[in-house]
Amino acid sequence: MNLLASVTETDFTVDGNIPQGFLFASVKNTGNTTLQVNGSDLEPGEAKAYPFVGKGYPQIPFVVNGSTLRAMIII
Repeated sequence: MNLLASVTETDFTVDGNIPQGFLFASVKNTGNTTLQVNGSDLEPGEAKAYPFVGKGYPQIPFVVNGSTLRAMIII
């Protein structure tokens, strides 16, 4: 059987982006300061998800502000 999706799990400590075309993403602030994902604050310990909606998402920017963003991304 051919695989259709690829899962990555990564900790980010520098600003970046969840790449355009991802199918699902779950992010959690595992650091000690507030960070931003897609312009919204994510307090330490908070998490949010971008569920599968039938097609790929646009690029989602994040700013870590000295914290750590843990992300599981399905492309």
